[in-house]
Amino acid sequence: MKAHPIASLIAGALFGLGLVISGMVNPAKVLNFLDVAGSWDPTLAFVMGGALLITVPGFRLVLKRETPLLDGRFHLPERNDIDAPLIVGAILFGIGWGIGGFCPGPAVTAVTTGMPPVLAFVIAMLAGSWLAGQLRQRMGV
Repeated sequence: MKAHPIASLIAGALFGLGLVISGMVNPAKVLNFLDVAGSWDPTLAFVMGGALLITVPGFRLVLKRETPLLDGRFHLPERNDIDAPLIVGAILFGIGWGIGGFCPGPAVTAVTTGMPPVLAFVIAMLAGSWLAGQLRQRMGV
């Protein structure tokens, strides 16, 4: 059974709503979290902690099932090795997050504001994703 598009739309909308309510679409909030020597704002830690309080027991319950409700199999990571592309990607992600104050979910959600800095960030993020795909193809990774 293939995942139902309506369920995906509802899950995405709920995720986006959570990002808006928590203030995570505001890059200043994220940057203030990273500014531990200045105007530190612990809000992001509470958002992450709340997400873990839901996710950890939720995964334990869901993974007890033979298959998910809306698909024929679970799509879980098959690799657990740490290699150079993973490390470089993590470093680039962290630098981008620290400079822009966005990670992909909040950035895509914030596109609805139409603010030029947000649009520029998302365009750069998409271009970077495309470039990474091209590099992976050329490197055979």
